[in-house]
Amino acid sequence: MPSAPATPSAPRSAPLTGAEYLAGLRDDREVWLRGERVGDVTVHPAFRGHVRSVASLYDALHDPGRRDELTAPTDTGSGGRTHPFFRVPRSVEDLRGARRAITAWQRLTHGWLGRAPDYKASFLATLGAGPERYGPFADNARTWYARAQEGVLFFAHALVNPPVDRHLPEDVPPAPAVRVVGETDAGVLVSGAKVVATGAAAAQYVFVAHAGPPPTDPDFAVSFVAPVATPGLKVLCRASYELAAAVAGSAFDAPLASRFDENDAVLVFDRALVPWENVLVHRDVRTAGSFLHDSGFLPRFLLHGATRLAVKLDFLSGLLLRAAHVTGGDARPAVRAAAGEVLAWRQTVWAHSLAMVEEARPGPDGAWLPDADTAHAHRVLAGEAYRRVRELIEDALGGALCYVPSHAADFAVPELRPHLDTYLRGSHGTSAVERAKVMKLAWDAVGSEFAGRHALYERQYAGNAAVNRLDAYDHAVGSGLADRLTGEVDAFLTGSRAPGP
Repeated sequence: MPSAPATPSAPRSAPLTGAEYLAGLRDDREVWLRGERVGDVTVHPAFRGHVRSVASLYDALHDPGRRDELTAPTDTGSGGRTHPFFRVPRSVEDLRGARRAITAWQRLTHGWLGRAPDYKASFLATLGAGPERYGPFADNARTWYARAQEGVLFFAHALVNPPVDRHLPEDVPPAPAVRVVGETDAGVLVSGAKVVATGAAAAQYVFVAHAGPPPTDPDFAVSFVAPVATPGLKVLCRASYELAAAVAGSAFDAPLASRFDENDAVLVFDRALVPWENVLVHRDVRTAGSFLHDSGFLPRFLLHGATRLAVKLDFLSGLLLRAAHVTGGDARPAVRAAAGEVLAWRQTVWAHSLAMVEEARPGPDGAWLPDADTAHAHRVLAGEAYRRVRELIEDALGGALCYVPSHAADFAVPELRPHLDTYLRGSHGTSAVERAKVMKLAWDAVGSEFAGRHALYERQYAGNAAVNRLDAYDHAVGSGLADRLTGEVDAFLTGSRAPGP
């Protein structure tokens, strides 16, 4: 097995611009949708809104007025600047800066891009903190850490094997999963599939790894980076809500789906060549199986997720308050009570984000990791928070979510406009156009197909609910938290004031 270090790339002194990001997507990637190969994702009506939203994030990194908020010096020797979450944090203050930058970037998309480029920094920064865990590929880890940081590269990832043949015993290799099928002097050949690669059509690279129990067959113990345009890689997309909005509606009618639909996809590799310099794990069962809990990825992605969800709940809180005013629901105690609970959930998630940083702990490699106790708590509660907030908004707004004009074009019809202005206006002097704008936004947030996908995402992106709870239990036992808690009870039972016969 070759173990030559990765070929270094020329360091960048600044992150990608929006224009550079878009230009980089015009390559030979195989993105498939509705039975056709997509020619250019930057102009296709199923993807153009999303990629332009991402491009706006890159452009914000070059805004002189946001320099200190969104960027920090690189630690690679490039002399440039980067999004601070892409750097190894060496102190709590470093994590504070990363959290501020995550918040500021998410404000630009109101929390609706779960897989903004800094999400994968949750993993990419760990390559600089602990490259030695990748053994003979440690130099690859160091190189990709520098490349990702200097360019603020956009990675998608896929960690889960396709849910095929789950009825078979666990020691039966998952044949459809990504596996090594050959080796050459140039690299490894891989075939098989991984799910769910959210945003892959709009990403520059995909990261493939293993989540779950260690693989029993070394051929499946592989982890690597691949450009999305890798020959032999197909990106098979789900239906596009952005495309549906473009064909049947407009940005007025689907204000979120038309901008922020991160298409979810299956990655299929067919004897795709992964150069040795892009390999991180090869036939190493232990390292492959310990990715989620030992790499540092888990508490970092939950810090990003909590911060992003908190921004999203800010938006949903404001949307409920605005919609309640438009409908006159703010005159009803039940609606105000629902808003009060939504605001409480919002504050709870912000508290998770804050506690993960302020209670952060140093790791053995000198990097600081977000507090794992809070991370596991958020992983369990985030889906419940989102489900409850969506339910409260639906209850508070009720049928007002349903009776809105069919399309923005209705307002341009002279025969209809007087009726719309009379019968579909809102409370507190709200015009019919403004009421429709608010209620269509509310529907796209909680009632549309786009909204349904987000409800599922918030419940599942951090893992299966039962697994999340089991992991929280195992973490408490393994970290000593369970012993400390039971110790309090034991101290009471054996103390002088303990009850006795």
